[in-house]
Amino acid sequence: MRKIIIGVMGVGEKATSNDLENAYKLGKIIAQEGWVLLTGGRKAGVMDAASQGAKSAGGLTMGILPGKDDNGISEAVDIAIFTDMGNARNNINVLSSDVIIACGMGAGTASEIALALKSAKKVILLSEDEESKIFFKKLSPDNIHIVENVEAAISTVRLIVS
Repeated sequence: MRKIIIGVMGVGEKATSNDLENAYKLGKIIAQEGWVLLTGGRKAGVMDAASQGAKSAGGLTMGILPGKDDNGISEAVDIAIFTDMGNARNNINVLSSDVIIACGMGAGTASEIALALKSAKKVILLSEDEESKIFFKKLSPDNIHIVENVEAAISTVRLIVS
């Protein structure tokens, strides 16, 4: 049976301390649930924090990287997929995930959410950005799930994948 893959997408270098804390918790609980964590794979922001959290709980982590070598990769990535596609790799991120959790908000995260919605993927939005919540909920009310904390995000994932 194929393992469930949860994509955690979020801000890189401009991640807030709250984004990093949420990402670490998400990664840890994703691993505890026996799911596979997928991120953008870099040693930056939400990607690194989620991967570190998953590794702290013995989880399996995948990183879909924008480049063609391991420069800048998170040490917590078990399976590295080198795309040499830059931001175009965002489509691989979302298509390879069963559910996407957007942690924080930036241009790259917004592009991943939009690509996920175009593919009718379920997206859980864990962000303090009120404008983003309104915008994405309006685009796809059935596929956007807005949550206030990590526990609600994980509960929503459980409902979606059950």
